[in-house]
Amino acid sequence: MIGNLQDRVAIVTGAGQGIGEGIAKVFAKAGAAVVVATRGAETGQATVDDIEAAGGRACLIQTDVGHHDQVDAMVAQTVERYGRLDIMVHNAAVYPVRTIDELSDADLDTTLAVNLKAAFWLTQASLPHFRRQGGGRLLFTSSVTGPTVAMPGTAHYAATKAGMNGFIRTAALEYARENITVNGVEPGYIRTPAMEALGDEAEIAEMAQSIPLGKLGDPEDIAHTMLFLASDEAGYITGQTIVVDGGSTLPESPVVLQAFYAGD
Repeated sequence: MIGNLQDRVAIVTGAGQGIGEGIAKVFAKAGAAVVVATRGAETGQATVDDIEAAGGRACLIQTDVGHHDQVDAMVAQTVERYGRLDIMVHNAAVYPVRTIDELSDADLDTTLAVNLKAAFWLTQASLPHFRRQGGGRLLFTSSVTGPTVAMPGTAHYAATKAGMNGFIRTAALEYARENITVNGVEPGYIRTPAMEALGDEAEIAEMAQSIPLGKLGDPEDIAHTMLFLASDEAGYITGQTIVVDGGSTLPESPVVLQAFYAGD
């Protein structure tokens, strides 16, 4: 079976909702024991409950990955509970929508800590356990925003995701000879609670019309790509990001695209 994670232990940050929840559930269905690492106890426990109700294994470790000490404690608790760590997925992210001139130091610091600095901390905490067992998978939820496209009000978020892609490539080189692969996924418009920050239902429906596939993606679209990258079948892939966006970054102009489809 492609994507068999039987007997693997995975940590998924930001797994209380949205993409992280989707990743946690798909990994659990594939046989992994999943640590739901998230700030919200209620949403995190709901993810755990859903996984267990479906016959999977999961536990909640309430964690704010924007704090180095909490990252270290969460990884230590994981290994203490399960005896190993095979897959680290850094999915947690924040992006308060602010223009550059409106952005406070507090918002900037939080965005940098949660989105980017946590990538370093989670990697550092995972490495000793990966090395002890002869390998591991480091996976990151990046974005098309930053590496490929831009959106007003998200410069801080875009900078962290562009930085994350640079981190992925460099970390892949540093740890390749230790059988530790480092990869990421760049989502486009995915239907999650975070989409509410970008508009109401009518505005989101309008966004969908500019996507070649004509719809927003679901968290499972990202989760299944992550599952492949976590699997043995992706063992020869490292330092890469896969764009999962329904083709939204392909058109030179959304206006021309809409006119083309309107003529069908």
